[in-house]
Amino acid sequence: MIPSFRQLRAFLAVVESGSVSVAARQLGLTQPAASQQLRELERGLGMRLLERAKGRTVPNAAGQAMLAPARRAMAALEEVRHLAAGFRSGEAGRVRLGTGATACIHLLPPVLAALKAKVPGAEVIIATGNTPDMLRRVEEGDLDAALITQPAPLPRALLATPVSQDPFLALVPQALLPGGERLDPTAMARLPLILYESGSATRSLIDAWFRQAEVQAHPLMSLGSVEAIKMLVASGLGASILPALALGQPVEGAAILPLDPPLGRGLAFVLRQDKVMDRTLRALREALMTRGGLAEP
Repeated sequence: MIPSFRQLRAFLAVVESGSVSVAARQLGLTQPAASQQLRELERGLGMRLLERAKGRTVPNAAGQAMLAPARRAMAALEEVRHLAAGFRSGEAGRVRLGTGATACIHLLPPVLAALKAKVPGAEVIIATGNTPDMLRRVEEGDLDAALITQPAPLPRALLATPVSQDPFLALVPQALLPGGERLDPTAMARLPLILYESGSATRSLIDAWFRQAEVQAHPLMSLGSVEAIKMLVASGLGASILPALALGQPVEGAAILPLDPPLGRGLAFVLRQDKVMDRTLRALREALMTRGGLAEP
């Protein structure tokens, strides 16, 4: 039989005080009630744990061996009680959040700071991946929520809340700059291109932008890291199309230009439709919407 919280508490109190009666008073129990807890503990384990020595109740060899694990078990149970109290009061919470690498680097830091200011005990576990993978994991319950790129096919079991609009911009080395203040698909296709890897939601939007203009683009390189793309552009190896979110800081040796026609993506906060929104999830969604400029009135 697995020892109960009350049994372990009584055992440790007797060991520390050396007396069943003193331990009972400390625990707010009668002496018979404390003795009953000890008997049930020993009966459940099938062995004696305590003995009398020089007028004190002390642990025998088995009891000595049980002290360390009993203390660890009590500490773990106390942590459970503490966490539960935090969740009940709304001062703590845990969210498993999926997101793309770009949003993780450039959007989430200030959002998480705002969340911690509102819910000090909040714990956010972040997993990065592409949009289809994030949607699958939310639908299966492996993640509580995800920040995804839109448009994207959304399973019926999920609910998406728009949190931000993110325009795409051209990033071009100074040495490769064509004339004009805007770059259309034809002008971009003439440049050596360094784009997101195929299969990502972002790359699908860029490919569709070229297709709609009936222009074929032949990327020189395709990478999964926006930071690596920026470094390659800064080195003069080619131009790219990147979300504005990733271009908050100037890139040395490169110019940032708008696209014509404009291209952009939405960012949405996704969770299961049957998901119960606790305080932490609500605060996270609100922080994302505030940061993205789409806060609810």
